[in-house]
Amino acid sequence: MIKIICVCGARPNFMKIAPIMRAFNESGQFETLLVHTGQHYDKKMSHLFFDELNIPKPDINLEVGSGSHAVQTAEIMKHFEPVVLDFQPDYCLVVGDVNSTIACGMVAVKLGAKLIHVEAGLRSFDKAMPEEINRVLTDRISDLLFITEQSGIDNLKNEGVADEKVHLVGNVMIDTLLANKEKAEQSNILESMGLTAKQYAVITLHRPSNVDDLAGLEKIIAAFEVIQEELKLVFPIHPRTRNNIDGTELGARVKAMENLILLEPVGYLEFLKLTANAALVMTDSGGIQEETTILGVPCMTLRPNTERPVTITEGTNQLVKLTTEDILSVYDELKTMNFSVSGKIPKFWDGKAAERIAKTIVAAQDKF
Repeated sequence: MIKIICVCGARPNFMKIAPIMRAFNESGQFETLLVHTGQHYDKKMSHLFFDELNIPKPDINLEVGSGSHAVQTAEIMKHFEPVVLDFQPDYCLVVGDVNSTIACGMVAVKLGAKLIHVEAGLRSFDKAMPEEINRVLTDRISDLLFITEQSGIDNLKNEGVADEKVHLVGNVMIDTLLANKEKAEQSNILESMGLTAKQYAVITLHRPSNVDDLAGLEKIIAAFEVIQEELKLVFPIHPRTRNNIDGTELGARVKAMENLILLEPVGYLEFLKLTANAALVMTDSGGIQEETTILGVPCMTLRPNTERPVTITEGTNQLVKLTTEDILSVYDELKTMNFSVSGKIPKFWDGKAAERIAKTIVAAQDKF
């Protein structure tokens, strides 16, 4: 049996770890330990995901909670080390680019375990993004790197990573989406909110570069004020964003928009139903760029860069400059197209990425 610790910690990780755990269990060749670092601890952003996605309950929850990047990373490392020492894994598998990814990766490698990075090779080339630092460092210490798109292969080759470590397997986020799309359609969230399919837009904003600078955020909110006059806006607001605008003039302007529906973070299935039936999505999230590509929904990414270029070259995504004028210009362009955009499905985004990961790890046993 291959002994492997699987790590998740933040909301995007849960959608990635679900199909991987399922593939390992179905293989019959893995002894797994699922560790939840507790990096996200809000019920809507954590426990609910395990229930909805049928992820086995974590064997261990480190319960580290929030904190600065340094504090959170250090706390995860301190709590994760005895877990590795006790379980003695052959591999530690980490996903994505959050603090849990690099923290657990460093601990595992220093204790002699092989490191697997799922969703490796993605690059925004923007070191002001904490996630970019986490991605680059995790890739440098990984033994197996599983890639979602061709840009990841190219980036790792340019960085000198040995070809035999790198495997294009597809996108485990899409495994989860395709496995749950039909179930999500059963949600009654549209009816309960009085929404009609294709007659509203979904907003998500959480990146520090967008929501910590209130002057910059004001430019985005000003665009929303115009758009909501003709299209309903559904805004499941991230705790970070809410905390930043509560009690400010900007917060008052958000609450004053008659056609903007402000929600607490919603569960995965509800959010998938909202996204799949939206006319448009405006976001600064990485994963949502991928999901809208599969769903065929136009996506305006409110960022100067993306680590997922295939969503632009093949999908339904486009980058939008962070000015009121640019946001409205792209919105108007999409409106003239009746929010209809063409795209295609990237290679291996077929719901079988986790199966490829499991098979590759088994085959790699002879090489280590």
